[in-house]
Amino acid sequence: MEHDAHMHHDSSWRTAVSATLHCLTGCAIGEVLGMVLATWWGWGNAASILLAIALAFFFGYLLTFTSVRRHGLGPRDAVRAAIAADTVSILVMELVDNGFVLAVPGALDAGLADALFWTSLVASLLIAFVVTVPVNRWMIGRGRGHAVVHAMH
Repeated sequence: MEHDAHMHHDSSWRTAVSATLHCLTGCAIGEVLGMVLATWWGWGNAASILLAIALAFFFGYLLTFTSVRRHGLGPRDAVRAAIAADTVSILVMELVDNGFVLAVPGALDAGLADALFWTSLVASLLIAFVVTVPVNRWMIGRGRGHAVVHAMH
């Protein structure tokens, strides 16, 4: 019995890491695209952050939506599954990574050619990943978040 609980525990952590990597992919696409576009267009910090967050949610949801559509879900159910699976994960990731970038002196003022722009963005996403894995693990353990999507596979 103890062995079964241990196996479930390991599997849940693996699932949480997998779910968080999936979330990180969507968030990273949105964050990088948003920051690059806003910097290129000369937008201010607030608009830049809002665009990056909006695109992170869009791409995070889109990745899950296309995945569950490939597994046979209709469009309406696929949207519901993506929202159920990803909202908390993306929200945590966005709070952490944007909070980190805001805390790094000069990061928001750095241009696309500046190492500080890219290093702070990469570091923020890595830190967000580390913080979000236990959140996803907790949600999966309660049958929420990516547990909804993994049940479909």
